[in-house]
Amino acid sequence: MAGLALDGSNPDVSLLYDINGLAKSAPDWFDRVMEFIGEYGIMLGMVLVVLWCWWSARRRGTPEDSVTAVSGIVWAPLAAGIALLINIPIRGFVERPRPFKDHQGLDVLVDGKNDFSFVSDHATMAMALGVGLFVANRKFGIAAVVLALLEGFCRIYMGVHYPTDVIGGFALGTAAALLLAPLAMMLLTPLMGAVSRSPRVGRLVRSQRPVSAAGDRGEALGIPEPRPGSGGGGDGEKGLAA
Repeated sequence: MAGLALDGSNPDVSLLYDINGLAKSAPDWFDRVMEFIGEYGIMLGMVLVVLWCWWSARRRGTPEDSVTAVSGIVWAPLAAGIALLINIPIRGFVERPRPFKDHQGLDVLVDGKNDFSFVSDHATMAMALGVGLFVANRKFGIAAVVLALLEGFCRIYMGVHYPTDVIGGFALGTAAALLLAPLAMMLLTPLMGAVSRSPRVGRLVRSQRPVSAAGDRGEALGIPEPRPGSGGGGDGEKGLAA
């Protein structure tokens, strides 16, 4: 399996040289920026998107809505961690060397990458976060998926991964986030519901939307509005009126 993409006529290798060739023609300062973005910046951006989504989920909707939303948000990083664990045996089975070990002339922007190449951990983690967040909130999920795609481009630009390493990471992250989402939500939703009822940490889950009216208060607390003629002291009031 280590002989994947060793032929220079392979489209995988050709695309690697085309994208990494951009680093050769770019100024040094731009390469340093891309190195930081590809290694740390995008993952930091993903964390900020997750936190923003969590903050937004707590500012809108009922407590029930916030419990479901926060459960999906919690699932996103868990999906990324599970996908990384799944990747460990995949890397050991494929044993694909880093592209700069088999191909000359690449502009490698990061030193010390001596582990196996397939599949990309960064691409796997980023896409699992993006797709997992999409389960909770489409708007924030789309933003995270775009960041994940940019992360994959950066890994090729930096000369540390083949394009198929990145594509494999995207597929693994997506599969882990989507296929395990029903089971995860079934387990996380009651757990987050229990957390929301805690007087100390419940504010991390409960909706913080201010209550502006009696109707909103009843809805937010899960108390149904009394219907006309359905009780609630109606007969007594009529008797008093008479």
